[in-house]
Formats: sequence, structure tokens, C-alpha cells
Amino acid sequence: MSQLLLFNKPFNVLCQFTDENQADIKRQTLADFIPIPEVYPAGRLDRDSEGLLLLTDDGRLQHQISHPAQKMQKHYWVQVEGEMDENALQRLRDGVHLKDGMTEKADVELIHEPTIWPRNPPIRERKYIPTSWLSLSIREGRNRQVRRMTAAVGFPTLRLIRFRIGDWQLDDLQPGQYRLIKIAPDAAK
Repeated sequence: MSQLLLFNKPFNVLCQFTDENQADIKRQTLADFIPIPEVYPAGRLDRDSEGLLLLTDDGRLQHQISHPAQKMQKHYWVQVEGEMDENALQRLRDGVHLKDGMTEKADVELIHEPTIWPRNPPIRERKYIPTSWLSLSIREGRNRQVRRMTAAVGFPTLRLIRFRIGDWQLDDLQPGQYRLIKIAPDAAK
């Protein structure tokens, strides 16, 4: 049996156990939250993104979860600046041209603001510019892909929360909390 750790990564936390930054400012890492030895992230979340991060002690399971060829679906709640319209949604559904090529099609829809924790620090809000919330799912994992996709259709991402990878989801995990489960290595979904 392998260990699989579901972690709700807070905003502004590095998705690694050490910080190679030589600056005097100490940045938070996974080591500040996870005292379990020999588990490693299966995929990444940017420092300014939040939500579900999977870690495991099994290299094969890590590969099943994170390798792009596996096409494991990742689901996000995305808050964007502006009132997103049907044209922009359709462009995301069709795939967006980015500097590194065309993205695959995304499953996306407008949603009401999800019931979630407050972000610390809060997002910047402009008094006269509304925001929209999306549920967006992709099977790729390019660097900052969701943020680049929403920006490409004219709606910059303000907040990005991954709430599910395959069949694993945050459920009631709060930022900084984790849940450890045992899993058969061939059970990646």
C-alpha cells in the first residue's frame, strides 16, 4: 500500500519542501505544514494558487497522477476580473492559443461564488469592476495554464483554487490541513 496525502495548499506557500531562494525573506514551504517524511508532490500548484495538492511516497503512483500522458482531469474554481461572457467561455471550451501552442478544450461554466475560506491576504478588488467565478476543468498541466487561458480571453485570474484531481477532492480540508490515506498503486483515477 502507498501513502497518498491530500493537502489544501494555502496561498503564498511554495509547492516544495525547501526554499532555494537566497534572500533574507523566509517563504513558507510544504515542510511548514507536512511532517510526514518521504512524500513528494504529484504535480504542482503555483505559489499564488490554492487548493488540492496530492503527495505520495510511491514513485509509480506519483507518475500516474502527474504525468501529462495520463491526462488526469484537474478541476478549478477561478475568480476572474470582469463579467465573463458566453463568447469568452466558448473560446475556453474550444481551446486557446498560447505562446506554447494551442490548449486542449476545457470544460468551463459560470458558477456562483463557492463557499470557501477567505484568502489571506485578500485579492485586490476594484470598486467599479465586477468579478466572475468559473468552474474550469482541464487535462493538461502547462505552467500557469489556467491563468494564461483566462488572460488570453480577456479576463485575468484573481484567485485560483484547485478543488479536485481525478476522484480526489478537497471536501472539508481547510488551508494548511491534510488527510492521509492508504491506496493501492494502481488505483490512480
